[in-house]
Amino acid sequence: MKQGQIKITVPEALSLGIYANFASIVHNFAEFVLDFGRIVPGREDVQVVARLVMTPVHAKQLLRALSENVAIYEHNFGEIPQGPSAPSEFPM
Repeated sequence: MKQGQIKITVPEALSLGIYANFASIVHNFAEFVLDFGRIVPGREDVQVVARLVMTPVHAKQLLRALSENVAIYEHNFGEIPQGPSAPSEFPM
């Protein structure tokens, strides 16, 4: 491994990933909290399946990385449609 490279290890329990079709973001001066969950038809609640807490610097790095990856994806596969607007009680 070259100097400066990071080796990413995914534990077996996380290797299949977790599906989420909902995201909520809140912040204060010191951190951003990202909740990921599932909206299930017929239920009024959203089950949070993962919560990430990060510094503002890391949140901005995540924003940049997502923007770059969406641009690469759209370059290779075409524009991603916006999809329908979410109801106001389910912020995305």
